[in-house]
Amino acid sequence: MYQIDFNIPSHIYFCGIGGISMSGLAEILLERGFRVSGSDMKASQLTERLSQAGARIYIGQKAENITPDIDCVVFTSAIHKDNPEYMEAARLKLATLSRAELLGQLMKNYSCPIAVSGTHGKTTTTSMISEIMMAAGTDPTLSIGGMLDSIGGNIRIGNGPYFVAEACEYTNSFLSMYPKVALILNIEEDHLDFFKDLEDIRRSFRLFARKVPADGLLIINGDIENYGQLTRGLPCRVCTFGTAASNDYYPLAISSLGERGMTARIMTPQGEADLALHILGKHNIYNAMAALAAADALKTDREVSLKALQNFEGSRRRFEYKGKFNGVTVIDDYAHHPTEITSTLTAAADCPHNRLWCVFQPHTYSRTKALMEDFARALAKADVVVLSDIYPARETDNLGISSADLQRKISALGTECYYLPDFESIEKFLAKKCIHQDMLITMGAGDIVKVGEALVQA
Repeated sequence: MYQIDFNIPSHIYFCGIGGISMSGLAEILLERGFRVSGSDMKASQLTERLSQAGARIYIGQKAENITPDIDCVVFTSAIHKDNPEYMEAARLKLATLSRAELLGQLMKNYSCPIAVSGTHGKTTTTSMISEIMMAAGTDPTLSIGGMLDSIGGNIRIGNGPYFVAEACEYTNSFLSMYPKVALILNIEEDHLDFFKDLEDIRRSFRLFARKVPADGLLIINGDIENYGQLTRGLPCRVCTFGTAASNDYYPLAISSLGERGMTARIMTPQGEADLALHILGKHNIYNAMAALAAADALKTDREVSLKALQNFEGSRRRFEYKGKFNGVTVIDDYAHHPTEITSTLTAAADCPHNRLWCVFQPHTYSRTKALMEDFARALAKADVVVLSDIYPARETDNLGISSADLQRKISALGTECYYLPDFESIEKFLAKKCIHQDMLITMGAGDIVKVGEALVQA
């Protein structure tokens, strides 16, 4: 594997530079004096930000973008071997790295890298830890899978010993990381276009846990079925959080404050503590416990940690308030897995509203097909569901399914459900059908957020 010497800046090219993680890595290298160039299929706020910071950005991926003066080309898992830039890099025999490999190499430059993994909750928990580390004055470097208003983006470049990053299991990306502190928030079936089944996913998380050194710490959700199978024989210290009193961190009581957030009295190894959050959802109490466990392990002042969690306003696209139209409250959420959908719709139930509308954009054909029944049951918790076409992301094979299949299953459960393929039709339908005091949630990992934004701005 090509090794970047971070003390000798070179020319790094990013194929897919506009992605949330790739753009962040590019920004870190720019700060370190590297020459950065890269391409993406379309311009965005992220590519514009990089351009202003000194990167050379190409719109469209073409062979001529790859030049012999490039020292290393970085690819995401979405780039296939028939990509013209990939083929040209191979022809020129240029060094290449995956996004995850570059992130792993960056981690080695910090004495205490912190990696947050799990099927759900990574961005929120990474953001919580980030807020705590900043409040404690540790000057951390941050790489977050979403936009955090307090840092004006998804990247913060610090001079302290801490590097806080998300660790995604897809294509085993997190196995390229070198965490001193690792978190496993939960493990469920997902990314079944790569993994064979749940046991295959658990095997990868076990390998991730083994990346933690003997003087490190693994923080794991004790509610994961047979979690001991993942931690058995590890040389590092293991800390658990979860619902049961057998965990190191667990709730004694949880209360909803409606739109104002959540509170909980929790038990920790240092005694009882009171959590207060300005974000909704019982699941976020558990995310906060995991973040607090990490902060405690790093000997952060407990009062500073609790205050930072209380001040945390959430990450963008995580139950984010977008505005109103005709008295209808519009929320946007990134949920794209049945468990996430259930958590979001449950949180919405604590907010005053008339009818709850969920406008869902399924994400990838493989996930939709594999979890079709679970998606139907989760979405049926809304009063009215509107489905758009499936967002294909990296996939080209529709596997013989469409959102019409999901619409039939949701309707069969007794929930009013509509399938309207394009955003324009959805916007017109909602503008006509939603009434005063309804709540509308746009939901999915694609670009469904545009629907709510268009309604609010109309």
